[in-house]
Amino acid sequence: MNKPLRRIAIFCGLLVLTLLLRDNWLQYVKADTLASDTDNRRVNITRYASPRGDIIVDGKAITGSVESGDNDFKYKRTWKDGAMWAPVTGFSSQAFGANQLEKLEDGILTGTDNRLFFRNTLDMITGKQKEGGSVVTTLNAAAQKAAYKGLGDKKGAVAAIDPATGKILALVSTPSYDPSTFAGTSDSDQKAWNKVLKKNNPDDPMLNRALRETYPPGSTFKVVTAAAALENGVVSGIDDPTKTPDPYRLPQTTTNLTNEHGGCKNANLREALRVSCNTVFAKMADNVGNDKMIEQAEKFGFNNATLDTPVRAAESIYPKDNQPQNALDGIGQGSNAATPLQMAMVASAVANNGKLMQPYMVDQLRASNLDVIETNEPKELSQAVSSETAQKLQQMMETVVESGTGTSAQINGVTVGGKTGTAQHGLNNSEKPYAWFISYAKLSDGSSPVAVAVVVEDGAANRGDITGGGLAAPIAKDVMKAVIDSKK
Repeated sequence: MNKPLRRIAIFCGLLVLTLLLRDNWLQYVKADTLASDTDNRRVNITRYASPRGDIIVDGKAITGSVESGDNDFKYKRTWKDGAMWAPVTGFSSQAFGANQLEKLEDGILTGTDNRLFFRNTLDMITGKQKEGGSVVTTLNAAAQKAAYKGLGDKKGAVAAIDPATGKILALVSTPSYDPSTFAGTSDSDQKAWNKVLKKNNPDDPMLNRALRETYPPGSTFKVVTAAAALENGVVSGIDDPTKTPDPYRLPQTTTNLTNEHGGCKNANLREALRVSCNTVFAKMADNVGNDKMIEQAEKFGFNNATLDTPVRAAESIYPKDNQPQNALDGIGQGSNAATPLQMAMVASAVANNGKLMQPYMVDQLRASNLDVIETNEPKELSQAVSSETAQKLQQMMETVVESGTGTSAQINGVTVGGKTGTAQHGLNNSEKPYAWFISYAKLSDGSSPVAVAVVVEDGAANRGDITGGGLAAPIAKDVMKAVIDSKK
């Protein structure tokens, strides 16, 4: 072979080698990335080529699939009571993608998860159409309905947890949206999508307020401050005088902190929580100190940026603060902020004798033939407080409901512990406050089946009528009662 032909042969050989390398790179190294690329149209065609598996609550599907009439995307998603369940399921749209459980468990729901390989292979051999698996949630339908109905047309959120296991029983955010309205690719789907976008809708119905919004926790945070004071020996007995003046001057300032009610001067912890004394808990936060307050808050779940339910919750914050701000943090009116889920975690840890369980909303993942692929077991997140401290906090919270600011949460035949909160916000507290209530229910056998947090942003109410006891506590009561009744 002459020299020019040899060079051409070598060059052609190098081209072939390059093509082989490129082909292997795409097929083996980049396969997973390409398969999950949102710009890969084949991924969506495959996703909607067969009916999607269902999300299950109380043994019943709250989702479905129908033929869409689209040549490429044969099936589209449907929901039962979509607006009520959207904070749990999220959306799955042929045009706009997916979020929350619909996205996180997409492999199971579409049947493409690697754990379904043998099931899919058998179906291919027998000629059976591939079917998606199911996601079995921990949710309680009655509790979800009670929370959704209770919030009604008000802006707000509810989170309910089983204290003993961490199972999420209700997760509601209002205003909400119906994901069925933009599950397809038509012009009407595009219009429905545009209506729920924050830039077009100031109420931001796609914001999951139960998991993804943080609020000043107001007086509900006094439970955490009381826990810090008891755990650090600032006080020993809940009925011992606290030597607190009224008004109380914030440290390093000339600002006097006052109370909404009388009887707070030198009040003991039980009485201070019953009538919600700002002075007592601000002084206690200062006595505990910022570092120890942070430590206690973190044991309840604050400052955790990776709390997955499996939907990621926004980080609730107890910050490194100066002395006067730390005192205000102690009454939930400083720089601290919390999600409704976080405050439900506080109530659940108190109810569970100090043990905080990891909150989760997926119980099982199943194949289409109901074979269990994965089961989530309860996991302890922390020992938030000692059992002795937890029992003292229970006594205090139960007094709040028996004869304090939370009497509207009373349930016949059930012991209820709670704490109200009315959180100021806006520049110089110019905005209408948020109404909070956190609580738990305790049965005659000593078990506690549910802990709840409710926050209400009621722009239509008169400012003076916005209280945790008036707006939020009745909703919490209905949610707790729904859980209790569903277990009978």
